[in-house]
Amino acid sequence: MPLKINEKYKSDENYISQIINSFQTSGELFGNGDRNKIKLFDLNGKAINIKSFKIPNIINKIAYKYFRKSKARRSFEYATLLLEKGIGTPEPIAFLENFNFIGLKDSYYASEHLVTELTYRELVEIPNYPDHDNILRQFTKFSFDLHEKGVEFLDHSPGNTLIKKVSENQYAFFLVDLNRMNFHDAMSFEQRMDNFRRLTPKKEMIAVMSNEYAKYYNGKTEAEIFEKMWQATTHFQEEFAKKKRLKKKLKFWKS
Repeated sequence: MPLKINEKYKSDENYISQIINSFQTSGELFGNGDRNKIKLFDLNGKAINIKSFKIPNIINKIAYKYFRKSKARRSFEYATLLLEKGIGTPEPIAFLENFNFIGLKDSYYASEHLVTELTYRELVEIPNYPDHDNILRQFTKFSFDLHEKGVEFLDHSPGNTLIKKVSENQYAFFLVDLNRMNFHDAMSFEQRMDNFRRLTPKKEMIAVMSNEYAKYYNGKTEAEIFEKMWQATTHFQEEFAKKKRLKKKLKFWKS
């Protein structure tokens, strides 16, 4: 499949194709590359990043060729849709899928590289982070706006929202790792609250987010919002802990 490119970058198509095809031997590694590998490249003096998605297993190779869109394609299309909805995300540049006779061989997604001060993770790990309460409240309003626009970000987790300070008291938020999303005409109360489940295990942060969300959401009290948000969070934490224990047991048995 040929390179699919944002029309804004059409004049750079050959160069973008070249750096994607030389991904393994060029570029600057960004992050640890445990699952998906990200590298930084220069495009006319602008930093861009290219994500090489993990090689899919045989079942997914076939699925991504015949039944489902690849992660690279979804990332590009979802980023385009988010920007159309006025939701912050790094600008999509291009995606490339390589297929063989079995199915999807490998895939790449190129986007603008944003340098920001923090992610949501710092709010969890550093309770005394400067302007913590204000940032958390603005993040909650950002999440409310997502829900109002029908965007269910399934990977709404600590590392997937970049936060940039734009003025003394104002922050901008940008979603990354976009390949798992649902889009709705309207989101139910349960869907909205469940969307907070991965963010933090800290009850005091849930209390702040519940308080802020209640300012904008009609039909539920702050207490009801807190109860549902905390219930979703604790259920997720319990399931996460069970999976970790199971993985430890399997590792022990294998050894």
